[in-house]
Amino acid sequence: MNILIIGGTRNIGYFLVQRLIAAGHRLTLLNRGISKDDLPDDIPRLRCDRTDTAQLKRALAGRNFDVVIDMVLYKGQEAEDIVQILKGHTGHFIAMSTGQVYLVREGLPRPFHEVDYEGALITMPEPNTYDYEEWLYGSEKRQAEDILQKAYQDHQFPYTVLRFPMVNSPRDSFNRLYGYILRIKDGGPILIPETPDYPLRHIYAKDVVEAIVKLVERGSSATRAYNISQEETLSLTDFLTLLGDVMGIAPQIMRVERNLLVANAFLPDCSPFSDLWMSELDNTLSKQELGMVYTPLRTYLTEIVAHYEAHPPLAPASYKRRHSEKNLVMSNER
Repeated sequence: MNILIIGGTRNIGYFLVQRLIAAGHRLTLLNRGISKDDLPDDIPRLRCDRTDTAQLKRALAGRNFDVVIDMVLYKGQEAEDIVQILKGHTGHFIAMSTGQVYLVREGLPRPFHEVDYEGALITMPEPNTYDYEEWLYGSEKRQAEDILQKAYQDHQFPYTVLRFPMVNSPRDSFNRLYGYILRIKDGGPILIPETPDYPLRHIYAKDVVEAIVKLVERGSSATRAYNISQEETLSLTDFLTLLGDVMGIAPQIMRVERNLLVANAFLPDCSPFSDLWMSELDNTLSKQELGMVYTPLRTYLTEIVAHYEAHPPLAPASYKRRHSEKNLVMSNER
């Protein structure tokens, strides 16, 4: 197939490109070209800022693709633009979305199902706050999804959306899992907030790739949204205990009042998986209709830990105040 990938060459996109090339597909990549990547040089590249409508039109003028995979569709206007440009020029448009489209819904119990999408939204939080930025992300993703749905209703625009929660990957640019690994290694306390203690249900980057590949192979018949998430649902304490077991080190987990961690500006750095805006998704539909089989949590944690052992990155910015985290514990023990 002739496939266009928009953005996404550093993390999920990196693994996706390798899978699609191995399967014999012809790829074209469209991105700004600002970040250097180590993907094959012979892949055709289109350079533009996809948020600039004029640039995007020029880059895609006269081109047709069997499949377009959009890794960086964030806002309603971006969805409007890409629909207008690709209408009649692609057989299947696959967009990446997020579980946060449910977190901006009013009063939903966890885990979230695809049928929970429709309904009243929560009140917009105070602008220029962390909660506002997270609410805005979920709300704008919903706008993009709504435009795709309307394009299908009005013009039979062939689309599928994948919604996923926190993605664990050895190529995560924020090194969130690696921050926990460093804290387990140094033997000091890992500070996590006492409440709320939402269940954790993430996804492995290579399972997202598997879902995309399945959609590519089956064609545009799946014009709907699918939740993509791992099988296991567990507390953060159990997750960190499992991670420590994979590493052969028992983690020193310490629960602290959330307000104290916030007051010291430790969150989300000291425990990014404690974020109130992390979603928990039911994956039943993806198994029934796409035939998804998810990588066991222990298996993929073992793979990621092995990668970091072989290719240790620089300590993330979230680890810079590690000494202060330890001092907070010592001051509270006095």
